[in-house]
Amino acid sequence: MSRSGARVPRRLTRWWRGRSLRTRMTVIAATAIAVSVFVAFQVASELMDRKLLETAENQLHADSRVLATNAERAGLAQVQLPPYPGSGRLARVILPDGSTRTPAGQPELPPVSEQARRVAEGASTDLLESTDWNDGYRVYTLRVGDGAVQVADLADDSPINEFGFGMLLIGLLCMAGGALVGRTVARTALAPIDRLTAAAVHVAQTRDLDADIPDEGGGEIRQLVQSINDMLAALRDSRQAQRLLAEDAAHELKTPLTSLRLNVELLIRLDRRGTLDSALPAESRTRLLNDLGAQVAELSTLAAELTDLARGDVSDESTELIDFADVVVAAATRAGSRAPDMEIVLDVTPVWVSGRPAALQRAVLNLVDNAGKWSPVDQPIQVRLRAEGASAVLEVDDAGPGIDAADVPRVFDRFYRADSARALPGSGLGLSIVQRVVDAHGGRATVARSARGGALLRVDLPAASPPTARPLFTAGKDTAAR
Repeated sequence: MSRSGARVPRRLTRWWRGRSLRTRMTVIAATAIAVSVFVAFQVASELMDRKLLETAENQLHADSRVLATNAERAGLAQVQLPPYPGSGRLARVILPDGSTRTPAGQPELPPVSEQARRVAEGASTDLLESTDWNDGYRVYTLRVGDGAVQVADLADDSPINEFGFGMLLIGLLCMAGGALVGRTVARTALAPIDRLTAAAVHVAQTRDLDADIPDEGGGEIRQLVQSINDMLAALRDSRQAQRLLAEDAAHELKTPLTSLRLNVELLIRLDRRGTLDSALPAESRTRLLNDLGAQVAELSTLAAELTDLARGDVSDESTELIDFADVVVAAATRAGSRAPDMEIVLDVTPVWVSGRPAALQRAVLNLVDNAGKWSPVDQPIQVRLRAEGASAVLEVDDAGPGIDAADVPRVFDRFYRADSARALPGSGLGLSIVQRVVDAHGGRATVARSARGGALLRVDLPAASPPTARPLFTAGKDTAAR
């Protein structure tokens, strides 16, 4: 195919894609009707042509038999041939010597063909042939005695032509009607889509996510409307979650920022007066600076946790098959390095899971850090990992005061801090991040009271088959990490 020939389909494709759905439906309806009319015309023309030909041939046979009967009675040379009336079929007698007789006034027929002469000589009994002479004749030759008789009629295509012209007019009318019907059907069928589009445009322009689109129509239209309403509901939930996150963050940031601002203003005011050393003894100044450092650290932690929480499930980290025991050991080691006075006892066995290593390590680290806030210095934090059925079960057990029954339902809520935890450092986001990571991995996080009276935080993750068999490994079992 040449380049110019290849451009035509591409142009038609671009043109078609640029049309509206209503126009496409109209064109499809009109084209379907046009094709149907064309096929019907072809079939009808073929059937009509065959029927007319069959009728003409039967009439030729009948007329030739009548003429042959008369010729047998009177003889080929004496049979009476009535004068030609001016229209109708033509007749001719072929004598034994090859000469012919025709009615008076009859138009000249085509010369006797070689096949017709052989019929007259006895080679066969009859012959039907068509000629292209003048307008074209159908000639039937029937042997009679030592000669033959012929009956011919003019091949007339006018009925077929008239029928075709009529079908053409009908086809054009059907195409116009099909386009009109297609346009009407498209307008009716797409009316719900138009209303749906208008509602979606309204939502996009007004940002009003509370405006549900009316559920109308059936089948695919209803499914589409329900899907869009579900999407709007998800957007409303997302916007509400963002608003709550912003409000909670502002509330949590207010206290440390206020304290930090007051302390800094105090230092600036005393320094301007030149009374910093006299007004703030070395011990008080050291305590104030330590408070400032703690407040800055708290703000940094809060900002990091807010960033991590606001990202949701968005992460560049890919999911991979990992040994959860390695993640737990790494998180416990990291927690021990950040808090050297915290004792961590590990009792873990290899359990393979499919997940994001960094996210899971952050979740385990938050669990251990949370336990470290409550567990007494002389009581270790117990971290256990085991396979239980089709799950990898992680338990972090502390010897603290435990969690009140009233606080259990809200332990994993963002910014939630029990009354007893108000004086402790933290933002109230650690366990919320744990909940999000566990949910993203298809697991479940729960809280209960441990046998030592403290809190028992448990995480269940779907276990996976290990890539290859490996010997049993107990990471730091019954050992302490400091």
